[in-house]
Formats: sequence, structure tokens, C-alpha cells
Amino acid sequence: MTLRIGNASGFYGDRFEALREMLTGGELDVLTGDYLAELTMLILARDRLKDPTAGYARTFLRQLEECLGLAHDRGVRVVTNAGGLNPAGLAESVRQLADRLGIPVRVAHVEGDDLTAAFPGTLAAHAYLGGFGIAACLEEGADIVVTGRVTDAALVTGPAAAHFGWEPGEYDRLAGAVVAGHVLECGTQATGGNYSFFHEFPHERPADLRRPGFPLAEIHADGTSVITKHPGTGGFVDVGTVTAQLLYETSGARYPGPDVTARLDTVRLTQEAPDRVRVEGVRGEAPPPTLKVGLNRLGGFRNEVTFVLTGLDIEAKATLVRQQMTDALAKSPPADVRWDLVRTDRPDAGTEETASALLRLVVRDPDQHTAGRVLGAAAVELALASYPGFHVLAPPSKGTPYGVFEDAYVPHDAVPHTAVLHDGRRIPVSRPSDTLVPEPVEEPPLPDPLPATAPTRRAALGLVAGARSGDKGGNANVGVWARTDEAWRWLGHELTAERFQELIPESRPLPVTRHVLPHLRALNFVVEGILGEGVAAQARFDPQAKALGEWLRSRHLDIPEALL
Repeated sequence: MTLRIGNASGFYGDRFEALREMLTGGELDVLTGDYLAELTMLILARDRLKDPTAGYARTFLRQLEECLGLAHDRGVRVVTNAGGLNPAGLAESVRQLADRLGIPVRVAHVEGDDLTAAFPGTLAAHAYLGGFGIAACLEEGADIVVTGRVTDAALVTGPAAAHFGWEPGEYDRLAGAVVAGHVLECGTQATGGNYSFFHEFPHERPADLRRPGFPLAEIHADGTSVITKHPGTGGFVDVGTVTAQLLYETSGARYPGPDVTARLDTVRLTQEAPDRVRVEGVRGEAPPPTLKVGLNRLGGFRNEVTFVLTGLDIEAKATLVRQQMTDALAKSPPADVRWDLVRTDRPDAGTEETASALLRLVVRDPDQHTAGRVLGAAAVELALASYPGFHVLAPPSKGTPYGVFEDAYVPHDAVPHTAVLHDGRRIPVSRPSDTLVPEPVEEPPLPDPLPATAPTRRAALGLVAGARSGDKGGNANVGVWARTDEAWRWLGHELTAERFQELIPESRPLPVTRHVLPHLRALNFVVEGILGEGVAAQARFDPQAKALGEWLRSRHLDIPEALL
């Protein structure tokens, strides 16, 4: 007996037509939509400050207006975390929509994640719930289940637990569903989107990669699954695309969650057929004794201005304008000032753009006037009094608020996880009876290295390894994998944490931890603090570390010629 679960959204703002595409493109039992991220929770919190009835992903309602009849006619249940900060509000809006359209559906929601009152000074504080609240709603006949903050994988573990009758404590089965859910959660990242080797598209119609289809998982009662997509849709599913997504925004061998801790070092992937990857061997352990809580608060105001430096004497021009701005801001200096000189210029350039470098100034301060008007006046007043060729990409703004994301942890019994059914009944979701404080996993043995005498050539790491990177609060993770056993023999020994820090200079003063996942021929690096206070604070050029892995792939090492 197979449960077919598809995904139609990887973030708030993903492809609008995906809901319809997934409902019409092939067979499905359940369709999920992931709309939440750390930054999204802050955006929704600010929406709710303006309107107490807001706080959920309004896009989902507009998608559902076009597709509710389709889902009902095809018997597809819909499970989504689009409820955000107000799952009850979204559930009621869905009921009103269904009544207006004359479609008989039962709508339930999950609540209990909102702990904002327990964390004074936050805009939003929400615990990451597991899948058993979703399961309770489905077991009681819900056609649509709306949640607030659950783990992304819970959108899959909940339907799987309901369908197969899994109980808490069936850790291997639950862990298998967590892995499938993690592969699906980011939508087309599992079907060729954002993939390191996109230029080696394996099918005969490369144009298909312009619009990858969304993924689905065929889940079995034992927790194994097959990752695939609807026939005829764009993109592709292979061991590489699934490996890349498995490494995304994870850290070590253990992937902890509210229902189970999945052991990523046990995952085995097999290319079963074109666009079909089997996932098996996943082992699970008890969940940790606490639940993660995402805290969002306002950190102050930020502003930026980018000076364009063209032609000769780039360094001298940068020095002059930095000195001038420092003097101008001296009377009311911002709390945090960051300068970055990006040398995009080339000598004897054929265009003005390629003759120019960019000098970026970012300021942050608790006071909007200091981050806004003070900075703007200082920059504008230099228009005729600074380096030759002075201009900026855009004038500074008035200063915009920025957010700060932090983690906290609370015991399971501090969270009133509740399934609220379509008839108003409320079902408390039981806490896990068994929890685990995991000890560190010892690094597994590596295969024998390639012979030290093998001839090498200086070349980019990305010629032999793929990567995918992302953010978790202020930390970044970079997953790197080899595509062949021989490349793994080299990569596992060569790319140590120390070598990573050599290749990524801004990581050198920071803690970098390496985790080995031998079945995936992969390494996962966690860089602590590289993103400052999280994506909403926009502390670096790439605030979510989305391209950090591609930067790493572009760095040069001495690579055995046999691998090139």
C-alpha cells in the first residue's frame, strides 16, 4: 500500500500555478505546501501588528480558490503550514471560501505552537511541532489541514502516520518519512532547481529545466519511499538532486525533530529508474527532550548605500569616501557600520560597468533617524565633494526595520499541541514518552585515500564535487558531495574543516564543524555565526548563505588528474 504525497510550495512566494499543476499532473493522495521560513515568520508578525486578523499566507487562499474543486473531485487531501501565526484564522477563511464555492470540505487546524506570551520582547515565538497533530486531524476525516509552525517534514510525517497507523515510537518508519519530507519541503530543489550540475542535464530536452516539476514521494508502510515527479513535467530526479536536498540546512548525522531523530548517516539512495530514486535504510532514534522555539524580534533599523568607483585609483577613492563618511557620521555614529569593497572592475575595460568597483556601506542602529536621515544626508552631501566620478547605485532610504532570529528550547509538556477538528472538537496531542539526549556521533571511517603519488592539477573543486548551502539562524551549513567512489576517496580526506577555512576566508575566525555522511559520499560543514543575527538582519552580502556552496566549488585545489 503506497501513499503518494506531493509538494506544491517550498516558500511563501513560490510558483502560484504549482497547486493546479500538481492536482492535474498525475495521481496524488495528499498535497502539501510549505510556506514558512524564519524570515517569513517575521514578515507575518509585522502583518499581524497592522491587522490582528492577518498573520497567514494569503497566497494559499488565492491558490485554493482556483483549485479547491479540483482537490475535492480527485479526493486529494491538502496539508499546509500556510496558517503561519494564525492557523485558526486561515482555517475559517478556507471554510468561508468553501461555502461560497459550494464545495463540501472538512477543514481542521493545528495549534499550540504560539509561545509569544512566554517570551516578552518578541514579535513572534513559535515552537516547531511534529506531525501527530496533523495525523489526528486526518484520522478524524479532515480534507484540509492548516497548521502554524510545524517542522517542514511534519507535513509528510503526519499524513504518513495517519495513513499507515504509525504510533509514536515507531522511529525507523517515522525517520524514513522525515527524510522524504525533507526532500520534498523545498519543492523544485529536489527536481533540478538550484542544482550544482544543472548544465549536465541528463535528458534530451535541456529546455525542460527552465520549469522543473514539483516533487512527490511514494511512501510505503515500512517508511521507505521513492522520490519522483509527475510524468512529462520539467526537471529531473536523480541521486544527485536528492543528495543535494538531503544536505540542505541540516548539520550532523542526527537530524532531530519533535517526533523522531532521523539518522542521516543511514540513508541509502538508489536510482531505481529515470526520475525515480529509492530512499531506504533510514534509522530513527527517540526525539530530543526539548522542542525548538523560533524567536523573532525587531533589532532596530538598517540602511545602506553603494558607492560606484570607476577607473583608476580604486583603493584611494575608497579610502577617501570612507574617511569622509566617517567624519560626517561622527556626531551621531550608528551602532554598527560595515564597509565592503567589491572589486568587480577590470583594467582597460570595454564598458563602464566592467571598469567599476562597488563600495557598500551598511549601517544598523536602534534609532531610525540615525540609520536613515543622518546617513542619507552624509552620503548625498558628498555628491560634488568626493572622489572623481562620484555616484551611488541608489540614494539611501529612510531606514528600514530589521529582525533578529534566535533559538530557544522548551520541554515538550510546555507546548499545548492540539488538533482542532472541523466540528470544533479539540484533541490534545500526546507528548513523546521516550526522549534522547544524544551523545556526539563519532566520525565514521573513511575509505582509503588515493595514492599520494597520483599526479594532480590545480582546478576548481566544483569539477568533482557538488554543493548546496543554506541558513539556520546565524549559522550556515554547506553540504558537499562526490559523485563517484574515487572522488569520495579524495574528497573525504582532502576537505577537512581546516581546508574549508582556508578556502572560505571569512570562516577562519569562526567555529567550523565537519560531519561525514559516507553512504551519501558527503560532508556537511556548519559555520557558526557567519550570518550574524540571521537572515532578517542582513549582515552579509549573501544573508542566507544560498551561494556559499557555489563559492566553495569555485575555489581551486590540487586535484588528482584521474578525477578531472
